[in-house]
Amino acid sequence: MSLTTTPATARTDVAAPRTTGAPVSTRLARRVGLAVAGGSAAWAAGMLAFTNTPPAGTVQHFVYEVSSLLFQLGLVALVTLQLRTRATGTGKLARGFLHAEHALLGLAIASTFTWMFFREYDHTVWFLALDVFWPLSMMGMAAIGIRIAIAGRWQGAARIWPLVAESWAPVAIPASFLLVGYAHYVGAAHLAIGYVMLGVILARRPELTGARD
Repeated sequence: MSLTTTPATARTDVAAPRTTGAPVSTRLARRVGLAVAGGSAAWAAGMLAFTNTPPAGTVQHFVYEVSSLLFQLGLVALVTLQLRTRATGTGKLARGFLHAEHALLGLAIASTFTWMFFREYDHTVWFLALDVFWPLSMMGMAAIGIRIAIAGRWQGAARIWPLVAESWAPVAIPASFLLVGYAHYVGAAHLAIGYVMLGVILARRPELTGARD
């Protein structure tokens, strides 16, 4: 009886583990959370302060548009964090969707600048076409929230709350038609409950996204 053993040959039919990219620091995730919470709070305050669209060229007009721009920049940071942590999944399609959302947000931000500086063209075809990317980008965020909940890569509240926060468009857009006199209250309240709270969750519990020190 021999006591020697022959090592098993290495298998070549098993795929190597899929890499998930460079680790994300908790410091970065916290900063993203603060950007999301701050930008969302700013836009919610703008909605409540200016219940009607301020006249073009006024200080109030620029203040409101800047508040919405801060919100959009917070979303750019949020999608960047989602992309780096593979929040929607590790596949090419999941990552590609986040890249597409970045493009939608970029065009939505361009629309915000047109509202700030080129309001006199608000009845032209190019202006209206660019303005469409505002709701499109928000609908894209809603789809991302669903995918994050399904993928399960973010944990705990960070997994569920994007579904709440990013449902802003399906809630606020219909309210703008059905509750004309109260739509700004609905939009601001949803921002506070959704995106502001999501930012707080990311700032306080960044490790739920997979971020590490």
